[in-house]
Amino acid sequence: MQKIKPRCKRLRLKEINNLKNLRFDQRGLMPVVIQDEKNAQVLMVAYMNKMSLQKTLSSGLTHFWSRSRKCLWLKGETSGHFQIVKRIYFDCDNDTLLIIVKQQGVACHTGQKTCFYRRLA
Repeated sequence: MQKIKPRCKRLRLKEINNLKNLRFDQRGLMPVVIQDEKNAQVLMVAYMNKMSLQKTLSSGLTHFWSRSRKCLWLKGETSGHFQIVKRIYFDCDNDTLLIIVKQQGVACHTGQKTCFYRRLA
């Protein structure tokens, strides 16, 4: 299992105004959908605050806000399953992000490739 943090480039913003227009909720959070660049599979959904978004932009690796632990976390920091950011999109309401990543290893803490491995209907 690779636990060495990959070296990534700082992401370049397409339009700085888009960053200013993002809308975080009353807790300062925004949902983020993580999608695999290879096959467009949704890997996970997490939350970001402004600090985790800034860390993601500056490092090129996904950082999130843990609502349960109330702290920032780098995806892959303990597992070695890092997510290298390729592109970031925002929705029409400016309140949700879609991040396209190169997934190293699996995305789910259960060991599954995606967090969406169970079918309801």
